[in-house]
Amino acid sequence: MSEHHTGPVEIGAPMNYSEHEKTYDGFLTAAKYGTMMVCVLLLAMVVGFFTTGGFFGGLLVFLILTVAGFVLLR
Repeated sequence: MSEHHTGPVEIGAPMNYSEHEKTYDGFLTAAKYGTMMVCVLLLAMVVGFFTTGGFFGGLLVFLILTVAGFVLLR
């Protein structure tokens, strides 16, 4: 009785797990580096706007922390 179907049974397409894993890895990488870049940008803005560092101080902080973030997150 449990096998009785009244309508069409759709089984769907076969899953391509390697493509799913590549997409998920790409999403995680983008989220990781994107979060790092937003945090670095906010820290650079704090240095640029709220300290005596000014534009060039904020730019220097941004560049140093961006390089450090990419090195540490590899």
